[in-house]
Amino acid sequence: MTALMTPTLRSPYMPVRADPEPCREQDLGLFEVVIRDGAARIGRLHTLHGSLQTPVLLPVINPNLRTIEPREMWERYGVDALITNSYVIWKHDDLKDEALTDGIHSLLDYPGVVMTDSGTFQSYVYGDVEVGVGEIVDFQRDIGVDIGTMLDVFGRPDMSRQELEDCVRETANRAPESLKAAGEDMLLNGPIQGGTHQDLRAEAASLMGSVEGEHRGFCVHPLGGIVPLMEKQRYRELFEALMAARSTVPSDRPIHMFGCGHPMLFPMAIALGADLFDSAAYALFARDDRLLSPEGTIKLEGLNEWPVSSAALFGRTPEEVRALDKDERSVLLAHHNLEVTQTELARCREAVREGRIWQLAERRSHANPQLREAFLWVLDQLEEIPDDPSGETALQMLASANPVRMGREDLSEDTGSRPHILHLHALLSMRWRVPGSWWNGIDGAPDRVVIIDSSPPPWRITALGAAVKALLENPRSVVMISTPLGPIPFSMEDVSPWCHLECSDETWREIYDDEEISEGLEELGLSNIPLVRVAPSEIPDDENSSEVRDWLDRCSIVDKLSVLCAVPPLEACKLTGEMEVRRSNTDRVVNVFNKKQHMLSPRLTDGGISLTLEGASTLNSKPNPPALFDEPISDSLSDHPGIPRVRLLEDATPFVGKGRNVMHGYILGADPHLIPGQPCLVVDDEGNLVAHGTAVTTHREMSQLSKGVAVRVREGALRDD
Repeated sequence: MTALMTPTLRSPYMPVRADPEPCREQDLGLFEVVIRDGAARIGRLHTLHGSLQTPVLLPVINPNLRTIEPREMWERYGVDALITNSYVIWKHDDLKDEALTDGIHSLLDYPGVVMTDSGTFQSYVYGDVEVGVGEIVDFQRDIGVDIGTMLDVFGRPDMSRQELEDCVRETANRAPESLKAAGEDMLLNGPIQGGTHQDLRAEAASLMGSVEGEHRGFCVHPLGGIVPLMEKQRYRELFEALMAARSTVPSDRPIHMFGCGHPMLFPMAIALGADLFDSAAYALFARDDRLLSPEGTIKLEGLNEWPVSSAALFGRTPEEVRALDKDERSVLLAHHNLEVTQTELARCREAVREGRIWQLAERRSHANPQLREAFLWVLDQLEEIPDDPSGETALQMLASANPVRMGREDLSEDTGSRPHILHLHALLSMRWRVPGSWWNGIDGAPDRVVIIDSSPPPWRITALGAAVKALLENPRSVVMISTPLGPIPFSMEDVSPWCHLECSDETWREIYDDEEISEGLEELGLSNIPLVRVAPSEIPDDENSSEVRDWLDRCSIVDKLSVLCAVPPLEACKLTGEMEVRRSNTDRVVNVFNKKQHMLSPRLTDGGISLTLEGASTLNSKPNPPALFDEPISDSLSDHPGIPRVRLLEDATPFVGKGRNVMHGYILGADPHLIPGQPCLVVDDEGNLVAHGTAVTTHREMSQLSKGVAVRVREGALRDD
């Protein structure tokens, strides 16, 4: 059977895109995290036909009916990977013979990564397949597939629990044979079944993730049996299945959403940790005269103008497109749909780079009632952590979210539920403490809480006067700032997202009632303390004003070390005991010195801190290496267990000590309270300082990943003089 060739829109002026280079032999099948935004991540999966950047969509190619030619996908749309059905090729003798003779890449005329399905979906559609478990994997290997798929057992949502348990067990039973058949060069998908039962999804992810093959285990874990959920717009159950699988799937395995290709779903799925997608939606919707958009599906019928643009539709009106021959119209709309899909994925990746994927997911959630319901359900899991697999994933999401970040923070009804903001509030409530002594040297409990109202950021300008005045009036005052996200200590006034909230002037003028304020104060341990509300004011002309301001600067450093770095407040106080600062032209603290030694620098971009080598050495005055990964971790951690440490393999010590980044695969242990984006120390087996830098991944990821950067080193401690 000869494949049906369709018209192409390729421009004769388009440059030919070079074929990909194979990955290094030792990297084959490895996955690395390059950039992350909470659970969302930009990664690289290494294959024989290039290193695949994720999140990525694999368009489905029907080998018998190619709406858009694979070569054009590669050159015109930058499609780095596609998926086709090995069972369909195996069933048709002419395709089978050509694939076995010339290989799958030649058959499709496509140089990039080729993934194949095994026929499992056909069993869902038609009831059965005629190929054996090992036979279909053998075939995929023999035709040169980059990423094959084992013949799993499709678990429909309408199946009984017993039937779904059987699907999970039988799929796991088939795994060893499938991995053996995959051989040395072909990577293999290990699908995760389980229907709508969270515990079964988590069990399946654990079972499939733990199978060891002769050469390697599964390299990708697709979420199987989810097409029926998407067909019925059961998005809450879709994301419930994703979160359940995420709870136990190894961190070094990307998650693939089988059959998920509508751009409307990408932001939320990526925010929850999905890495790969595949779909024939670009072609199927086109044949039904429907256009894909990031906010839903649009029917061509009745359109007067294009509500979503693309190069494919440029220069044509809806009326002109409707007048085209059916086949020509389908090809044209397929080009549009693929272009829109690729654009939305690029938008998602850029949002991850900017730390704004959750905000994009928020916006997209309003496009569809079922999607909005699903989004609100996820928020519930984050705010009230349930004791189930989705709750475990919610905890991982919060722990992996950098609590401070650059750039503005749009204010909406959902802002307070964003993972990084929830994480920051949790750290504040757990680690922030009232001063042990006050600016004039006295100690004791606070006499009052002073809330500065109607003060927009930057608070170092608008609220400083009121803060100084309150402390001069009563040194034992806890000074707080009222924000739309609740009250915050004045010492954290330059920490993003609080100081970068984008909202109207009217919002900042709003006076929140005492009850609303009291809820925030209760979380900070400030209940039952007299509350005083004050307005912004000028710095008093008082001889002690400068001393109060210096004390506030010190409180800021102590609190940031305590809240963001888990440094015990007393230890932070010792580090700043003889503190001096250097200020910028805008009067912001840029360098902090203690005993004439430069210890750290507040980050002007997000309000966090960056250590110096001297500061890192001071914080490591009592060497304390973290436990090895295979050792038990004590559950009795204090609120301030100390700045997190990463324990380095001896072979890597000379390189990291001279300033090289810490790579996965060279780490023996790490503290569990490690936070991506925040400072950490790198130590040797005895706890001696090797370097300091910023964590890229979590404790769990450091224990499982074997490629990529784990810590971006700021300074090595073993540099030559």
